[in-house]
Amino acid sequence: MSQDWPAASFAITEETADGTAVLTYNELNVENIMRSVADDRAGATAIFVGTTRNSFKGKVVTRLDYQAYSKLAIKTMANIIRDTHQKYLRSSHHTDGNPVPSVIRCAVYHRLGTVPVGKPSIVIAVSSPHRKESFQACEFILEEVKLKAQIWKREFYEGQSEDTAEWKANYDS
Repeated sequence: MSQDWPAASFAITEETADGTAVLTYNELNVENIMRSVADDRAGATAIFVGTTRNSFKGKVVTRLDYQAYSKLAIKTMANIIRDTHQKYLRSSHHTDGNPVPSVIRCAVYHRLGTVPVGKPSIVIAVSSPHRKESFQACEFILEEVKLKAQIWKREFYEGQSEDTAEWKANYDS
């Protein structure tokens, strides 16, 4: 099925010294994203994969459509990566003179367009010397992206007209 997406919603990548932020219409390859944060200093890599589930509040979900204000959303995602590095500067594992940061590298990939049930819509990967910081940073990034990134989803339900599908903010309060 071909969709005409608004010109404001387009694929884009932003590389920073701390990681990579990506908005894409392509399927997300979890293994490649995990490899993108690999580093010999890392003793842990945390991965979060958010997928389209098949139900919501008793309704059967058939798919999600995502749109973004891409120019702003990609900057927001890159800032979240920078904020993550600032938030997790030091851990209890650090010794004086240890130059390894608590978070080494982050990647945040978010799908745009149609995401069928069972397919990833967001993948976050964080490498760090120790597991605690990688898990914490991964969750922090997820919650910040859902709260701040200019990305919206439209849920489609079985047995309902496509005209009734609702646009929702990416953050469920």
